[in-house]
Amino acid sequence: ESKYSAPHYYLTVTVNVENLISTRKKINQSQPEKISFNALLTKYAAEALKKHPKVNSSWNGDTILKRKQVDVGLAVALPDGLITPVVRDCGNKGLIAIDKELRELIDKARNNKLMPDEYQNAGFTISNLGSFGIEEFTAIINPPGSAILAVGEMKKMPVVDEEENIKVQTQMKMTLSCDHRVIDGAVGAAFLKDLKDIIEDPFRALL
Repeated sequence: ESKYSAPHYYLTVTVNVENLISTRKKINQSQPEKISFNALLTKYAAEALKKHPKVNSSWNGDTILKRKQVDVGLAVALPDGLITPVVRDCGNKGLIAIDKELRELIDKARNNKLMPDEYQNAGFTISNLGSFGIEEFTAIINPPGSAILAVGEMKKMPVVDEEENIKVQTQMKMTLSCDHRVIDGAVGAAFLKDLKDIIEDPFRALL
């Protein structure tokens, strides 16, 4: 229904994830349970959404509804389909709290124990197929949200630096699907650029 009713457009960026990997490694040195990459992506997406509230909006027939809080869904594959557990109010939660909630929601999802309020009404969704070796893909928007982020695998690639030297860098492709009725191209591009910048330099999340 979303694919046929919402005019999708797609934006793709390649992200340097060296800092993402090192940040997770440093955090996990002091944590009893390892923080997931999905928790980091959820937190960083929430920070970018706070800066770009139009991306955190919904189409309502002939009006646009702006959301008061950032509710991020994570697409989870099940044997008989797909479900999207939602972490509520991510913008006001810390990384550890988000990771703990994600673990609990994913466990419920895999055991068919999610309540409707735990998987409905996400304002933004992340779909990560990197663990399947998928390099790049486009995802279908999950209503009532107006955007979904498709995340590919982390892969070592040769890159040319500013001095024109070739070096190895771990990269990841992200593709943002947007509903053009709600999110103009420039707005979607600005959001994706900010998210890329935060992933590459987490300090930006504090600005």
